[in-house]
Amino acid sequence: MLPPQPPPRKRKRLGKRGAIIFAAGAFAFLAIVIVATGGSGDNGTAAVSSSASAAVPSSSSAAAEAPAAPAMTADQQQAVDSAQGYLGEGQGFSEQGLLNQLTSSAGEGFTMSQAELAISNLHPDWDAQAVDAAKGYIQLGGFSRASLIQQLTSSYGAGFTEAQAEYAVNKVGM
Repeated sequence: MLPPQPPPRKRKRLGKRGAIIFAAGAFAFLAIVIVATGGSGDNGTAAVSSSASAAVPSSSSAAAEAPAAPAMTADQQQAVDSAQGYLGEGQGFSEQGLLNQLTSSAGEGFTMSQAELAISNLHPDWDAQAVDAAKGYIQLGGFSRASLIQQLTSSYGAGFTEAQAEYAVNKVGM
């Protein structure tokens, strides 16, 4: 006689973060299509995306010399975890884009000080984040070098600095 079989597993829902990322991606795609087809608007789109983790490991000697940091509150730790999650997804977040996502009432809803603390604890490599964002935009197609730089630097787009956008465009070979 065979042992009883467990009940079939139910599919998990996207959850809050997954739904936000899906909605942001859909909105970014729509905005890019509008800009690419000559729709009116600013010099960018409202793309909010995520990207690779860029935490800087600390050396044991530096950790031994540094005074002990005060423990984080649960909300602060959740902000750090959330920021790290967004940075680790490989879609490319600028500092401003990540701050907006973490503090938005439609996003995570953290306070500005919690979001800033999270980012300052992670020390992201914004150049690498810009490269990830550029790769994502290139996959969508229809970008010249100039339009990709515009998309990466637009406050309505990715929100990277000009230097970060130039670095990214050079790295992806445009």
